[in-house]
Amino acid sequence: MTSTTVPTTTSARSRMTSGSDFAALSRRISAEGLMQRRPAYYLVRLSVVTLMLLGGWSAFFLVGPSWWQLLTASFLAVTFTQVALVAHDLAHRQVFRTKRPGEVAGRIAGNLVIGMSYGWWMDKHTRHHNNPNHDDLDPDVAPEVLVWATRSALGRRGLKGFITRHQAALFFPLLTLLAVDLKVSSVKALRNGTAKRPRLEGSLLVLHAVGYLSALFIVLSPLQALTFLLVHQALFGVYLGMTFAPNHKGMPHPTGDEDYLRKQVLTSRNVRGGRLTDAALGGLNYQIEHHLFPGMPTPNLRKAQPIVQAYCAEIGVAYEQTGLIASYRQALRYLHDVGAPARAEHAARPEMQRPASDR
Repeated sequence: MTSTTVPTTTSARSRMTSGSDFAALSRRISAEGLMQRRPAYYLVRLSVVTLMLLGGWSAFFLVGPSWWQLLTASFLAVTFTQVALVAHDLAHRQVFRTKRPGEVAGRIAGNLVIGMSYGWWMDKHTRHHNNPNHDDLDPDVAPEVLVWATRSALGRRGLKGFITRHQAALFFPLLTLLAVDLKVSSVKALRNGTAKRPRLEGSLLVLHAVGYLSALFIVLSPLQALTFLLVHQALFGVYLGMTFAPNHKGMPHPTGDEDYLRKQVLTSRNVRGGRLTDAALGGLNYQIEHHLFPGMPTPNLRKAQPIVQAYCAEIGVAYEQTGLIASYRQALRYLHDVGAPARAEHAARPEMQRPASDR
């Protein structure tokens, strides 16, 4: 499968200029009160996540130098991901009415608690929301370790080439390195000026690193501390990656001339599920509604979903929704298809390197 483009019919093009489709949908959503803030929900959610964090670290210090700490590491991996999902909502100003408290809470959650630059991530995520799945403008599909566009798969050599040829099989193993990548990218952003207030963010990252590593190596033996570090960060990366992987991977890649509604809906995929899925994915399973209304509080996304789906059917816009396992299967199939040219290129390379007289 190659990178696809968002289909646009003649009638759809005629509506793009006015933006009336999204305006009409927005009026329906507003009429239902779904853009109103939910302070009680976020008070409960922030309290639960805080208790999880305090409980996890309390258990860590109470258990002491024991291999049972690997259970603590697993629990804290889940907790760190939930903190990251809260930071996501803070970045979209879903929690607080004004910007300032959201930024303060976001830096505490991102920089101090999980060791990721909130400013860097916010800049990156804003660009993703502006142009989801765009080959040149969305940083989430930029060719790095994984490749999401066929044209980027060709010409890779060495380790990068090997990964590209086998990226579907390596996807979940590579997620174990996601937490490390977030930290490395954060440091790079602070050094190159991408993140705002680099001194503040840098200080918070240092406090996180010193506190985290000190706790591990003071309480645990060196081998236990190293094992805890690897298990905790690996599971954190896997869980965090699994909350984002179903959202856009394998969906059409836009050309850039689509209207707002089609650019957001056609490039996104919803994941069906109940309250447990909502909690596990932090509401990101309603990716279409979230992209259309990024400031909508998470608990309102479930209520907005049938309204948006019905409206898309009304105006003839495809609305993708699937199960959780099926969403991963689609993403992995897409990764496999994108790597096909690289596999063909690699297979042909020995033949091309042979002398012409021997071919």
